[in-house]
Amino acid sequence: MPATDRPIRADSARIVADVLRQAIHDGTYRGTLPGEDDLGAQFSVSRGTVREALSILRDEGWIRRGPRVGTEVIARTVDHGLDSLRGLRETLSLHGEVRNRVRTATRLVPPPIVAEKLGIPRGDEAVYLERLRYLDDEPISLDLTYLVSDVGDLLLEQDLENEDVFPLIEAATGHRLGTSDYCLIAAAADPHTAANLEIATGSPLLLYERLTHLEGGRPVDLEYIRIRSDRITLRGTLHRD
Repeated sequence: MPATDRPIRADSARIVADVLRQAIHDGTYRGTLPGEDDLGAQFSVSRGTVREALSILRDEGWIRRGPRVGTEVIARTVDHGLDSLRGLRETLSLHGEVRNRVRTATRLVPPPIVAEKLGIPRGDEAVYLERLRYLDDEPISLDLTYLVSDVGDLLLEQDLENEDVFPLIEAATGHRLGTSDYCLIAAAADPHTAANLEIATGSPLLLYERLTHLEGGRPVDLEYIRIRSDRITLRGTLHRD
């Protein structure tokens, strides 16, 4: 397709929606958005393009539109940093109260792939945790955690309802955590996850796999975390080598 001097209207609407979405997230817009004419002037686009952009944000659940009330902001996300090794409670302490509902805390034989990542022999047991995590009264993530058994056994005696796993590992072992390898992909909410996170089946999620090591390099914690993408934004600072 040959290049054009200006993006077509649908592309322009997506551009406007992308900028407004981030502005809502970072608090530039609270309460209500500027009117259609003001937004059109800011982005140098037509009123029709603005309306398409607002329709995108409405369908995603960021805004609500109505006669005589304008365009109301009804959702914002909070930042979860990717450039420091912290648990959810440590990261979101300034945004509200983080609490956990522990659905499962037990010993089991993990799948061979999990055993390999944790550096334990196939057939050996690990400690498995499943936690539904809340920010204030809203569920925001479903965390599945595998721990090497000597570390996990210590955590089973701790306050898993109110504490992050990371500081509990450090307190129980007397060793600091070192590094994490992580992978982030997009996923659709299966019916079980959707019911627990109180969202529609098929809603977009961030699926975060994280393998965490002690400072000496030993892997101790493997997590599969399903995060509501409408409530959490993963953010970090990248440095060019």
